[in-house]
Amino acid sequence: MAKNYTQDGRLLTVTAPAAVSSGDMVKVGSIFGVAQNDAANGASVVIDTEGVYSLPVASAVAVGIGDALYWDVADAEFNKTAAFNWFLGVAVTAAGNGVTSAQVRLNGFMPAAAGV
Repeated sequence: MAKNYTQDGRLLTVTAPAAVSSGDMVKVGSIFGVAQNDAANGASVVIDTEGVYSLPVASAVAVGIGDALYWDVADAEFNKTAAFNWFLGVAVTAAGNGVTSAQVRLNGFMPAAAGV
């Protein structure tokens, strides 16, 4: 291992941008992940940037296994629309129209810029 290695980067400790509960999606700058613990605004929270989680999806969208999913910051849910949203993962379970959650495999990608 390289002498300058610090961590694998999947689990990151960040400052909570607002009060969060374990399981919430957290956005800090261009870093996204699922909170692993409850944290008050400004407190440290560990986020997982790559795991598979049951997360909210837009109820009006039918999601198929393998569909690319984009996080809509304004609505706090995943959808299949790239415009003004962040590509953060793929569906590993289907969610029909009217279903409000699906299992999402986060891609660990931290985009440099997006339309939000």
